[in-house]
Amino acid sequence: MAQMIFVNLPVENLETSKSFFEKLGFASNPQFSDDKTACVVISDTICVMLLTEPRFRDFTKKDIADASRTTEVILALSADSREKVDEIADAALASGGSPANDPQETGFMYGRSFQDPDHHIWEVIWMDPAAFEAQAQGQAPA
Repeated sequence: MAQMIFVNLPVENLETSKSFFEKLGFASNPQFSDDKTACVVISDTICVMLLTEPRFRDFTKKDIADASRTTEVILALSADSREKVDEIADAALASGGSPANDPQETGFMYGRSFQDPDHHIWEVIWMDPAAFEAQAQGQAPA
């Protein structure tokens, strides 16, 4: 079995957060969801566990960061193309997300970022594999 990652995020309103990610094209897994938790499937190996703040507190003795005031994490997702980066970022902004940072353009990499309804920062990034490899080898891209 491939190693998986489950990113656990505290949310104020479970239905609002779940709906936001569904509007980005990600499905929920009902097997791992209930009235306090929603499992959002990003890929075969990546899931985001949206946990109401009381449920999130069951897993930590620390204070929960107020993501509207502090950055506790930046979550970065790869995309298959520049167009897919724009599609996801535009959907996020149209679905209740807000801008996080200016778009990134480095020639071989393109990315945009947004904040979800709970202010967690997400980046969506596309890298041109040929240009990235050429730069890594000190060559000009083809």
